[in-house]
Amino acid sequence: MAEVIDDKHLTGRTILVTRSREQAAAFAGLLEAAGARVLLVPTIAIEPPESWAPLDAALADSFTWAVFTSVNGVAMVRRRVEATGRGRALLEQARLAAIGPATAAALADWGLTAAVVPREYVAEGLVESLRPLIGPGARILLPRAAETRDVLVRGLAALGAQVTEVAAYRTRSAREQAPGLREALAERRVDVVTFTSSSTVRSFCALFGPAELPRLLGGVTIACIGPITRATAQGRGLATQIMPEDYTIPGLARAIVTYYDPARS
Repeated sequence: MAEVIDDKHLTGRTILVTRSREQAAAFAGLLEAAGARVLLVPTIAIEPPESWAPLDAALADSFTWAVFTSVNGVAMVRRRVEATGRGRALLEQARLAAIGPATAAALADWGLTAAVVPREYVAEGLVESLRPLIGPGARILLPRAAETRDVLVRGLAALGAQVTEVAAYRTRSAREQAPGLREALAERRVDVVTFTSSSTVRSFCALFGPAELPRLLGGVTIACIGPITRATAQGRGLATQIMPEDYTIPGLARAIVTYYDPARS
């Protein structure tokens, strides 16, 4: 069942959504349901990897586990399996792990079930959830972004697993709407900037000179989906005022609504 937010605490507020255009609709819908004006300016775009060959080779192999760390990873693997007609049997025979409920839902939409979803939706939480289930020699397929943290690979290898990490997609910076974004920030038309991944933070900051950010973001509230994204923002001088307890898109939307709840004052 889709998340519904009935409180109109965001009426009159403009929320900047920086995630990729393909993934922004659900988040924007939750914010709009709470009364917000949504300014959609994708700072990243999701694209196929430079080569499908490593993923194709992995999908022709066999693994004990397949571990998915994002909805994008599921979507791109599904795209490749459906394009080639190969790899579905591997995913049906392996046990599957998903980093969070949205990723598990993407698998379910494909008719696959995640056996493991950690309580904390970060790589460290996934390693801890898999710790009692993975022994030496376990073969793990890890299809994910071309460039990402290696915490998961290190953690799984420390359990004795053989990890095959393959690029299922890549994330590039999107600069197409940068001029309009600068104007909106300069004119103080944005109340909240939202970041749903470290890549959205990095790409957003890359749009502006270091001296511009403090001026453009003066008085703007920063909302981050979780601690990894928050740490990336902090590393670029952006202090986070809003972060949900559960690191999901609905959780982030609820946290923003709660932040502007008059009863909170």
